Amino acid sequence: MWSYRLVAPFTFERSERPEPSPDDLGDGQVLLRFLAAGICGSDLPGFRGSQGRLLGDTGVQASGMPGFPVHEIAGEVQASRHRSHAPGDRVVGWASGFDGLNGQVVADGEGLAAYDPALTPELAVGLQPLACVLYAAEHLDFADEHVAVIGQGSIGLLFSYVAKAAGARLVTGVDPVDRAEIGPAFGVDRVIRATSDRWIRHLDADDKPGVVVEAVGHQVATLGHAIEAAAFGGTVFYFGVPDDDSYPISMRTMLRNNLTLKSGVTLGRRRMLTAASELAAAHPGLLTSYLTHRFSVDDVPSAFELACRPTPGRVKIAIVA
Repeated sequence: MWSYRLVAPFTFERSERPEPSPDDLGDGQVLLRFLAAGICGSDLPGFRGSQGRLLGDTGVQASGMPGFPVHEIAGEVQASRHRSHAPGDRVVGWASGFDGLNGQVVADGEGLAAYDPALTPELAVGLQPLACVLYAAEHLDFADEHVAVIGQGSIGLLFSYVAKAAGARLVTGVDPVDRAEIGPAFGVDRVIRATSDRWIRHLDADDKPGVVVEAVGHQVATLGHAIEAAAFGGTVFYFGVPDDDSYPISMRTMLRNNLTLKSGVTLGRRRMLTAASELAAAHPGLLTSYLTHRFSVDDVPSAFELACRPTPGRVKIAIVA
């Protein structure tokens, strides 16, 4: 089977490897034939060489592992030791080993769910990030709130959409990339083209959002900006992936403004994938607006290179078999 691995920053190597044997599946595991994958912002530090480890390094996370770093995947079940998945099923979800850039992938069946066969695999792969956003949204109250989302990438735009669909009074999207054209399609009422520090410097006290979502990650500053932006009694949700163990925040601001800070990883993955499918069925234009670029598995490096470049019209990039 074909397989990619990172051998240096910005450098994938493609090779042929033996296919996994169905006999080696553990309880609950599923063997998938790769149909499509999505590139997530959390995949990019590994590609850039700033996270994980490259060949010759020491550590526990091996970015030299075949298939690393992709985890958003759609595939066809080839063999299964999970009660809910059978050969021939088309499923979407997590490549649990972060090894989705392989022709065949062994994954935990609890992180997979069937999707509407009317969807192409590249559209269906958008259900995985949507499931993550919906799980976070279960811990937030968007109804009749001013919601601000810092970061209007592929996750931030989904948060904007979900907030508006859940009844947010006003959705503000903040990003230095110009999202004026695409933001309204994702429920953004107020598109702010600015860095988050510049935005908060010009934010009126009576215009502060009751809910602020930090959807940037990979650095420490924007969480502090989200806390500073929140209205008295408001809630901040940190969704972005942390690259540092410790983040400095103003506890004085948290205390004096009676703020709540929330975060967390997605649990109940099969349930949330089902919820994502239901939302996508109720909003048929969402996934087609979300997927903006497709690349063949023969051109994986170009897909990642585009993902690293801020581009106003780019949202989700899919890699297709």
